[in-house]
Amino acid sequence: MGYRRLRSANPVCPEYSKAAMAPQLAAQVAASAHAARAEAVGKKVAVLIPCHNEAASIHKVVSDFHARLPAATVYVYDNASSDDTAQVAREAGGVVHCEPLLGKGNVVRRMFADIEADIYLMVDGDGTYDAAQAPALVEHLVANGLDMVNCARIPAVDSAYRRGHEWGNRLLSGLVARVFGKRLTDMLSGYRVMSRRFVKSFPALSTGFEIETEITVHALELRVPVGELSAPYFDRAAGSASKLQTVRDGVRILRVIIHLVKEERPLQFFSAIFALLAATSIGLGIPVVAHFMATGLVNRLPTAVLATGLMILGFLSLVCGLILDTVTRGRRELKRLLYLATR
Repeated sequence: MGYRRLRSANPVCPEYSKAAMAPQLAAQVAASAHAARAEAVGKKVAVLIPCHNEAASIHKVVSDFHARLPAATVYVYDNASSDDTAQVAREAGGVVHCEPLLGKGNVVRRMFADIEADIYLMVDGDGTYDAAQAPALVEHLVANGLDMVNCARIPAVDSAYRRGHEWGNRLLSGLVARVFGKRLTDMLSGYRVMSRRFVKSFPALSTGFEIETEITVHALELRVPVGELSAPYFDRAAGSASKLQTVRDGVRILRVIIHLVKEERPLQFFSAIFALLAATSIGLGIPVVAHFMATGLVNRLPTAVLATGLMILGFLSLVCGLILDTVTRGRRELKRLLYLATR
């Protein structure tokens, strides 16, 4: 299955028909791909594979990426595996490192800090991603001057996604798209290509599977140029078990999204809290005020105190949002400057 472009970066002028423009567009695409391939030859490409107990699949993953990107160096980071993952990866030709702190986020943080390259391709070691798409992802990054190319997953078999994973992915990706902008369709994909300046300016604060969410939000917040291609998503190799727990890791990812909304959109976050507290206060206070207007007496003093307290808390929340919004703007400017200073 070939890849398809999910977003058109160069809209065609309406006065030209598709039929008339097809030869020119095809020539432009071919020339662009050829130029990208030539430019990528002189760049150092690193394939980064985080692994935890993937002895059943890691040999094929390393071999496939060696075959598809022969000039690239394949790094395998063994994350406290209890099986022969490190030995099998080494036999397959991978450069093996070890990260004792358990959690994918910890591994990604270590990989991004240790490895020096011009282009970084990160992929899971479970054999579910198609190595044949790697050259296309790298070429798309180089040809379009992008900082990240995400690989959206298209299930090749019904069993590729575990029960609840596809629905959860759509829900969480939709939530991020609504808050930070819809530029990617598969936020939780573990297959993506990134530029050096993106990797070296990424703080990597997460510890587990929520690292993909953090990478996506970092790209959307900095408004760096990103792209997305699609590729088949396969079932895991026989004898290999998924480390992702649907409910636990889904809750962790949702918690990270809420945290990132608070950190990156504080005015909206605290304004929502203000609206909730203010609406509750008004709902409690209306009967008290109506009775007071009719009789001149406050017959429900505890309710009146509660309504007053909730309104005060609401305005405090709003003020916090206004202050933190200014702080966040300063942080965003610093992150942007660091991104621009990285070469």
